[in-house]
Amino acid sequence: MNLFDWKLRAKAFLLRFWQPTSACMTCMPGSLANVMSPSHWATALQTGLFTGALVLLLSFTPAVKWFRNRFSNAAIVGCLTVLGDSFAHPDHYGFVLGEALVTGAVSFALALGGSYVFDAFARRVTAAWARRSTPAP
Repeated sequence: MNLFDWKLRAKAFLLRFWQPTSACMTCMPGSLANVMSPSHWATALQTGLFTGALVLLLSFTPAVKWFRNRFSNAAIVGCLTVLGDSFAHPDHYGFVLGEALVTGAVSFALALGGSYVFDAFARRVTAAWARRSTPAP
């Protein structure tokens, strides 16, 4: 395994860390009132770390090909967020996996939206750099 593979895995972990963490922060009851609460952050970070660790484990399997498609990537991140959220804390919505499912749906939306925003931005930067680097005729 070369260093490039580890850089991609680190990037995948970081991307799949912030999406569930952000989703968990927004879906927990009292999120706006408790946004600065250390316990609130600890719970959200646990969800993000658990989901990121699962993605890192999947990167060593043939399932890594699912991360290349933005829709299957978002679906995997959403499902893994449900697992991470249900593992990190008990449900606060009153029905089984209610909060975890909502958090997974928000994480799905963040992953899908992020793929459009960040991938499009990266393509524009790459194209601009290529135009700048190309010598004038």
